[in-house]
Amino acid sequence: MDSLPNLRVDDWEDSKNTLHLYLQIIGKIRMACFPKQNHWWHVPLYVSCHGLTTRIIPYRDKSFEIAFDFIEHQLVIKCSTGQSKSFPLENQSVSTFYHMVLKSLQELGIEVAIKAKPYDVPFSTIAFAEDEEHASYDPVAIQKYWRVLLFVNNVFEQFRGKFLGKSTPVHLFWHHADLALTRFSGKAAPPLSSGTNADKEAYSHEVISFGFWMGDAVVREPAFYAYAYPEPEKLSELPIKTEGASWNTDFGYSMLFYPYEAVRSTSNPADTLLQHLQESYRLLANVSGWDISSFQRP
Repeated sequence: MDSLPNLRVDDWEDSKNTLHLYLQIIGKIRMACFPKQNHWWHVPLYVSCHGLTTRIIPYRDKSFEIAFDFIEHQLVIKCSTGQSKSFPLENQSVSTFYHMVLKSLQELGIEVAIKAKPYDVPFSTIAFAEDEEHASYDPVAIQKYWRVLLFVNNVFEQFRGKFLGKSTPVHLFWHHADLALTRFSGKAAPPLSSGTNADKEAYSHEVISFGFWMGDAVVREPAFYAYAYPEPEKLSELPIKTEGASWNTDFGYSMLFYPYEAVRSTSNPADTLLQHLQESYRLLANVSGWDISSFQRP
């Protein structure tokens, strides 16, 4: 944590895209097997001490877990029967990765059917079983990415502990590969007039969401975000206390945008980020009419 890495999108985009597709494959397996939970909490992955994990997944009379090990650079599948399977992440196309995952699960007595193609990513529409195009894996860049996730996860967990209301876990949604945390006011929200059924369930209640993603084809740098639903009027006109933060309305709503580089360059990135999260929450909660005092942990 003493020296956060700089990881621009341009430095590892091919590996980033390949890893994103890996995450979608494993995430879809978790979604297919895990009991459905409110607001799609059965879908995400989680940061671990070696990489990313599904955590424990119930399956018939046993349980299993799938983990990305970014220290040894392996995918590891463990089963409650005591059996396990693993294979290296380097030099694997998405097609090879997909087939090896299914083969490993079958050898452990686990049969899973998923919709085996990318979900809403702009860089690929190729079915997983046929994708030989995405096959990049830079172990140095991947480990840097994990180090950043560790840092963000630790600060988000501290921030989460300061809130007494309903809150999501700190989890990584494989849709856009963003690490996210959401707080709820406890009140029902106006129904979304557009969007998918998943969107409508996710935003069935008033929320303030915080997140981090490593950048993409549109946003070319790692950044933190925060937004509220329903969005208060003239939100993007409000002043922001955090130096370097700004309002971004490019996606059709007002998002508080704070570059990772602005955090990384400070003398104490953890304190800087935690203070920014607290300031963002106070700003969005106040303008949204939340009872802040009732949610504040003494």
